[in-house]
Amino acid sequence: MSPAPDAAKLVGLLADDTRLAVVAALAPGATDIDSVAEATGLTGTQVALAARRLGRGGLVRRDGTGLELRRELFGAAARGAAEATPPPEPLSSDPAEDAVLQTFITDGRLTSIPVPRAKRRIVLEHLVRVFEPGLRYPEREVNALLAVWHPDTAALRRYLVDGDLLSRDAGVYWRSGGPVDV
Repeated sequence: MSPAPDAAKLVGLLADDTRLAVVAALAPGATDIDSVAEATGLTGTQVALAARRLGRGGLVRRDGTGLELRRELFGAAARGAAEATPPPEPLSSDPAEDAVLQTFITDGRLTSIPVPRAKRRIVLEHLVRVFEPGLRYPEREVNALLAVWHPDTAALRRYLVDGDLLSRDAGVYWRSGGPVDV
């Protein structure tokens, strides 16, 4: 028997339309070349060739014309890929702050605005860094910068102003607080 395929090999096995159709027919219960051919509209020869390749790749057990999809390999490949994923880059040098930021920021986007005031403050102090100290920003530019993080720009603007991180006068904003990278 072939070794269990990793996620990349599994995807490679499924990248062919014929092999994918064979796996799709085996998943709900087809058990042999004839039933797969009937379910997919493929010829017996096409099914046999695809099953041979899937068998060599370890995804299908073959016994004469009998076929069995090794379903457990999908979970194993997913777990292996998850374990191989490197940990995310820290967003703060402070471990406690980083834990909060990692909870609310995924792929450079704010997934939700924290309700607890202390956590929200950590997130807001992280977001305010997109504003250069000493520069003035019209509201539309503030909205554009905040929209990169989260669609509710009005709430973020309000929290930043209420938290004394941004100041506002006549529709113009400037950074007035928060940590400054030097």
